[in-house]
Amino acid sequence: MPVNYTTPSAEQLFPVAGVRLGTAEAEIRKKNRRDLTLIELAPGATVAGVFTQNRFCAAPVQLCRKHLASGREIRALVINTGIANAGTGEPGLAAAQASCAAVAETLGIAPEQVLPFSTGVILELLPVDRLIAGLPAARADLAADHWHAAAHSIMTTDTVAKAASRKFTVNGQEITISGISKGAGMIKPNMATMLGYLATDAGIAQPLLDALVKEAADASFNCITVDGDTSTNDSFVMIATGQSGLAFADGSEAGWAEVKAALIAVSVELAQAIVRDGEGATKFITIAVEGGKDAEECRKVGYAIGHSPLVKTAFFASDPNLGRILAAIGYAGIGDLDVDSIRVWLDDVLVAEKGGRAASYQEADGARVMQQAEITVRVDLGRGAAAAKVYSCDFSYDYVKINADYRS
Repeated sequence: MPVNYTTPSAEQLFPVAGVRLGTAEAEIRKKNRRDLTLIELAPGATVAGVFTQNRFCAAPVQLCRKHLASGREIRALVINTGIANAGTGEPGLAAAQASCAAVAETLGIAPEQVLPFSTGVILELLPVDRLIAGLPAARADLAADHWHAAAHSIMTTDTVAKAASRKFTVNGQEITISGISKGAGMIKPNMATMLGYLATDAGIAQPLLDALVKEAADASFNCITVDGDTSTNDSFVMIATGQSGLAFADGSEAGWAEVKAALIAVSVELAQAIVRDGEGATKFITIAVEGGKDAEECRKVGYAIGHSPLVKTAFFASDPNLGRILAAIGYAGIGDLDVDSIRVWLDDVLVAEKGGRAASYQEADGARVMQQAEITVRVDLGRGAAAAKVYSCDFSYDYVKINADYRS
């Protein structure tokens, strides 16, 4: 079960003018489940994305990058689960191209106006004939209020669908944001094994959106880790339809700060939902690192703690074996780190200072915090004013079971 997370109801996910979503059963890998999602965008929408840093990136990622770089107006997204179409060479690229061509024919647009996405088993070729056969049903299902169905359709090992939505007023104009994400395992910064789609009816010029999607990813999807593995397929896409009538050209306009903050906040919500539903997770852990010379070294420390199997298993066992946290800080890669300046807390319990165990620390206090479902590890490096956060979870027995049975 996810840690303190419940999928919003369909009524809590607001339609975004200019976006329609449809799902279908294409039997990509398994029968009797919706595994194909089609998203249609109205003319005039701007689209930006960031993708996996894995050099073995999947065929659909390669094609997404190419189509976005072409400058053509993006009019559709097609997403399949079950097969990742990664590690498939030229046949995989041909399958991704065929998917785009089929969507283009279905909607009367050009193949370069389609972005393809796949998630699932790596090293298996996408059965593109099944995907193409499922497109008519997905098109017939297109509707503005199908965010809830789409959130379910893009799942793989997720135990719950992940979605978020909000409405707010800017300059007297109501703005809507809705988004969905998927992911539970093979999650590490530099994009996780995840898919994320976020849309707003605000108008955002392409250069501004290109910068925003990167900033939002760095504050959200690039701050999460479940198991330290970076996938071949991760993608985060931001869509601005402009249908509300409120438009931003360069970010100097009144109201931009509010819209930007809301889009980043929803991105963080979607990213945290992935960690809360991490494979086998029983605890959600926030690692807040402060006092760094720059944000990058704060992230290094946060990632070292969040990736450590020894730290994660200690949290699962509620065992305050907190020397594991100190060890992770020490190997994070900061060569001139002065360990005597570091302080570490579990929530409000001071654990370590002056190079060792805090004089006030009692193991019973550490054990009390470790039993909580949500825990904050706070680290003060004592060497500057920079700060960063990383979101992680524990490792349970179920993580091994889920991944051992993944292809069965």
